[in-house]
Amino acid sequence: MRALTVTFNPAIDQTVTLDRLEPGAVHRAHAVRQNAGGKGVNVASCLADWGVGVSAYGLLGSDNAAPFDALFAAKGIEDRFIRIAGATRVNLKLVDPAGTTDINLDGLAVDAGRAEMVTATICDAAREGDLVVLAGSLPPGCPPDTYATLLERLHARGCRLILDTSGLPLKCALEAAQPPHVVKPNRDELSQLLGRDLPDLPDLVAAAGTLRSSGIEVVVISMGEEGALFVSGEGALTASLAIGELASTVGAGDAMVAGIAAALLEGAPLERTARLATAFAVAKLGMAGPNLPALASVAALADEVSVTPVPTAAQKTAGEA
Repeated sequence: MRALTVTFNPAIDQTVTLDRLEPGAVHRAHAVRQNAGGKGVNVASCLADWGVGVSAYGLLGSDNAAPFDALFAAKGIEDRFIRIAGATRVNLKLVDPAGTTDINLDGLAVDAGRAEMVTATICDAAREGDLVVLAGSLPPGCPPDTYATLLERLHARGCRLILDTSGLPLKCALEAAQPPHVVKPNRDELSQLLGRDLPDLPDLVAAAGTLRSSGIEVVVISMGEEGALFVSGEGALTASLAIGELASTVGAGDAMVAGIAAALLEGAPLERTARLATAFAVAKLGMAGPNLPALASVAALADEVSVTPVPTAAQKTAGEA
């Protein structure tokens, strides 16, 4: 099984480290760095660190593609991005002891024709059994049903599909005739999608059940410091792991998606998926940029993940019967 990622709206992540962020004040930065990014790019980078061969598809502005060229060359990622005129957006990440403040731009405006170029390129290359990760926002002008179209066409190719997006693109994708095999919203994204608050774990389990009733095989809901909820036909469980040294939170959710993809590639059961996904996310927190530490370190973290089974509505009903 090959791994392919799709990123319609990549970004160069410029991370600025400050003593303390004060709105309206003048600041002096301690450090500044730039990393090629965007959700699918980050997933591809982490998968490459895990030793997975991966091909990256999407749209890149030709004016500032050098950081992406360097990343793909350094990690052996097959570069299938289509270059278009203009500059890829630069997202600003302001880091201080209180956390990371994200300032994300919209990205290069495109039209339906540009989106179809990417769709056609990956659909022509995809083969039965390939694992495809569709990740990130859509740039201005890109039809909101772009992921929905890709899901239907890649399903017809026999691909397995992971979707990580939000807002209208997520809504359109989940209304498509062919749903993804895996989705990974965070709590807020899922709350927005369903139009209701999800304050506690039973609410999240019920929401995951709603998604699974539409044909989605695995639902992963990230819950920040509380870890993540994993739900499939095998049941439901939460996974968490204490965070060690923190270098950057940027891309931690994307690392979790990469861990899910790595688990699917090895045909892992739900618990192994939860352990690997959580280990990827926590391991990435100790690294600057979309990178993982040595494989042995990630594997050791996976063994340390705390996994707790959670009753589902179906299990409760069976128990009452």
